Amino acid sequence: MGGDRDEGDSRMSNLTGLSDDLINAMNRHDLDGALRCYTEGAVYVSPVGVGEGRDEIASFLGAFLTAFPDVRWTPWSRVVVCGNVLITQWVITGTHHGPFSMPNGEIIEATGRCVNVRGCSLRTMDGDRIAVHCVFYDQLELYAQLGAELVLPRP
Repeated sequence: MGGDRDEGDSRMSNLTGLSDDLINAMNRHDLDGALRCYTEGAVYVSPVGVGEGRDEIASFLGAFLTAFPDVRWTPWSRVVVCGNVLITQWVITGTHHGPFSMPNGEIIEATGRCVNVRGCSLRTMDGDRIAVHCVFYDQLELYAQLGAELVLPRP
């Protein structure tokens, strides 16, 4: 029984360590370092869209770093589920200095506004790398802080 516990503790340590590596790389704005945390065929899912493979993930993460060049992720809590899934609750802070894509394809040009947005990530691991990374955040909170107008179409 003790062996199982040690193996589980080691797996949890690997998952949380990789999460720290990813967050630290993004906070350093080290896109290559962040991409090393993903498998070759990893899938990245966010409100802006889906990226498949490291090249597409690089496009998503790079666009975010361009929009918020001083962005900082601060994890609040994390939990390992089913042995290979890590859920992390976090907050990002940063200043909007570049174009940002909205889910409808519109671009919000730099506003110079500071943002503070809460969210969470669900990362499914394959060995020692991220295979699926789903990002959830309060889009309305972000758009309101950017000063975006959310207008419903009139019939």
